[in-house]
Parts: sequence; structure tokens; C-alpha cells
Amino acid sequence: EMTQHLQKPKILKVETVARSRLFTIESVDLAFSNGAERVYERMRPSDREAVMIVPIIDDDLLLIHEYAVGIESYELGFPKGLIDAGESVLEAANRELMEEVGYGAGHFDVLAKLTMAPSYFSSRMNIVIAKALYPKSLEGDEPEPLPQTRWPISRMMELLQQPDFCEARNVSALFLAHDFLTRNAR
Repeated sequence: EMTQHLQKPKILKVETVARSRLFTIESVDLAFSNGAERVYERMRPSDREAVMIVPIIDDDLLLIHEYAVGIESYELGFPKGLIDAGESVLEAANRELMEEVGYGAGHFDVLAKLTMAPSYFSSRMNIVIAKALYPKSLEGDEPEPLPQTRWPISRMMELLQQPDFCEARNVSALFLAHDFLTRNAR
């Protein structure tokens, strides 16, 4: 592998340059092994991970429509949320499923752990498939109910043609789920 020969740059200094209610931005002074020095900016790293759930009910995927203020429109995608302290990935997946779509799951498969824009964020998103769904609701912190869409598994890759299904983690989850379901087809 290439990477074992790469020498990570030395961190010379890290300082907080801006802070809001949700975000802390750091400036990081780096010295690379070839002598180059640069100042990078990043969101302050966090140990908290998140989970995205691909729920399967009968022969369908269950998706939600959620407002995304970054692009000021509704995004079609899978339920997701932060993992609380002391919670396992699957406990968080089941809780988010109950809060966002009103189901619990009897079975989970963990597909992958993804990074997102790792030049700026330390966050990691665990992608899981949820099966054997049963109705169960929990009160979440959503400002409005999240409308649901059932999409046939047999046409799952056609989601890529939907103009409101374009967020990278949703697209990644779709490919991972498709690969998993194809390999595990009975």
C-alpha cells in the first residue's frame, strides 16, 4: 500500500478562529515532510459518530423527505442522526428509525463507515440496513413530520434519476445497500 510510506505533516499549532452555537472552526498550522508549510481550516474534530438507516419494508425501501437548509430545499433520502453518548450504532439506528419514520427493526446489517468531506470534518457516518420492521414511534426533535416514500427495491437504482435524491451520503448508502442485497439474494 502507498499510504504506509506517506509521512503525515507535523501539526505546529491549532487555534480556534470562530465559534457559533453549532460549529467551532479551527486553524491548523502544518509542516509537510518536504518542508512546505500551510495553514488549513477545519471544523473542530468530534468523537461523535452518526448513523444512516436504509429501512426495508416488504419489497420496498422506505425514504423520507427532509428540509435541508444548506440547499434550501427538501431532500429525498434515508433517516439518519447522531449517536448519543453510551449508545451503540444499532441502538442509535433503532431510535432514529422510531423517531423519524415510526418503525423499529428486528434485524440490522452494518454495511460501512464513511467519512464526509474529511478535509474539513472528522465526522463518520455508519450505514446500516434495517429489516423486520414493526410499527413503533418515539418523539423526535424534528420540527415537522417527515413525509415518507416507499420505493421498490427492484428499481432502487432509479433513485439516482430523482432530482431530489442527490446528497452524497444517501447515494453512497444506496450503492452499498444495492451491493449488499445483490450479494445476499437468496
